[in-house]
Amino acid sequence: MGNPTRCYRAAAVLMIVHGGLMEVGVFLAVFPLLALGVDFGTVGQYFSFNVPFFQENLVEMMVLSGVFGVTRIIGAVGVLRNRLWGLALSVINCVVTMALMVFMLPAGIVDGLLACSALVLLLTSYFGTRPLSPPTGRA
Repeated sequence: MGNPTRCYRAAAVLMIVHGGLMEVGVFLAVFPLLALGVDFGTVGQYFSFNVPFFQENLVEMMVLSGVFGVTRIIGAVGVLRNRLWGLALSVINCVVTMALMVFMLPAGIVDGLLACSALVLLLTSYFGTRPLSPPTGRA
């Protein structure tokens, strides 16, 4: 799929953009809302999600978004520093995002695009062209 180092770097950039803009950015939006005195009981009516639970707990989700964002950025930094733990953490982040994105529609579409793209880059870079099973030597 190309140069593994370049693919790792591209995946890390995707994860930093994803974690920084989409997740940490949402977390940071809580503070201006607090400063402006926004009624958090009604905030959920301006956003729609597939699952009513998310709609009702939007502020808590915004805070948890910061945790996911920082974790995603830490994994990306680990990948950029050529650390195996960074790869493992990043793969876990991408898989969890894939599992949760269907509940977060419509925002989950962008989550899915970024996470799935990063996951494909990470896995193809790590495994390369290795076959599933070793050659048997039969002719």
